[in-house]
Amino acid sequence: KESEKPKDSGKVTITKVFDFAGEEVRVTKEVDSTSKEAKSFLKQQEKWQSAAPASHPTVSGVKRPSGMSSLLGKIGSKKQKMSTLEKSKLDWENFKEEEGIVEELAIHNRGKDGYIERKAFLERVDHRQFEIERDIRLSRMKP
Repeated sequence: KESEKPKDSGKVTITKVFDFAGEEVRVTKEVDSTSKEAKSFLKQQEKWQSAAPASHPTVSGVKRPSGMSSLLGKIGSKKQKMSTLEKSKLDWENFKEEEGIVEELAIHNRGKDGYIERKAFLERVDHRQFEIERDIRLSRMKP
């Protein structure tokens, strides 16, 4: 199930429910109301509300959905499954927000000590070494 709460700042909060290892996991995401994801979510909400069957009171006063609409309702309400990778990513994002280390990690990864910077440096060194070795091989070849 999903829910949305429009705010005055033009943001839409989307809550999705996933099934992970038999537990219910709720993922809440706040997106701009003009984004593609927010528009598709709002369309889905409209479909969900318009597809809701009208209540048919029975003699006893209890509503009992029956037939095909009942089966489709049960199928549609099935929770999506979440993979271990997705759950780990979600946990890491939540941890970074709770600890307030998002900016600190971004700054650290941009600097000289960052993983990406080190990998780029090693790649440049490998490329230079290859060019040097290639030039030596080409100079030793007979014309």
